[in-house]
Amino acid sequence: MPRHAQLPVYHDVVRAEWVDYNGHLRDAFYMLIFSFATDALIDQIGLDDAVRKARGRSIYTLEAHINYLHEIKEGTKVRTEMRVLAHDAKRMHLYLEMFAGDGEEPVAAGEQMLLHVDTSGPRSAAFDADVEARVRALVDAQATLPAARYAGRVIGLPGQTRQ
Repeated sequence: MPRHAQLPVYHDVVRAEWVDYNGHLRDAFYMLIFSFATDALIDQIGLDDAVRKARGRSIYTLEAHINYLHEIKEGTKVRTEMRVLAHDAKRMHLYLEMFAGDGEEPVAAGEQMLLHVDTSGPRSAAFDADVEARVRALVDAQATLPAARYAGRVIGLPGQTRQ
């Protein structure tokens, strides 16, 4: 994603306990970093811990996809940039790209489908007006960005039919 756009960003560092026997960030921990980034976005749209508790609202992840593009090692500083590709009354389609340090090429890309939930059910619920306005503002601010490079990919072997 081009860095000239105003994108929500999350920063972290690859920790020793996240590294595998090859010295690389374990596959599950890419998702953990994306999950932490999603938490930061949820706070940014007005659903921080205090609001979630007061309103009985939360966000659940319905689906997630990760593209592992380059290995990274212990101690690597990572930056995750986020875009809301689409939303409706209850859901957000989130796109994330992870970068090593100040790098320009992503080391991973991910998508998540998120659902706004009334925790008393739990059951899906429309976003509250203030939260929906912040989500819409993010979508509008990112509208001129080029298409998300790794969004919408399907897993499968080339030339194989699905059953």
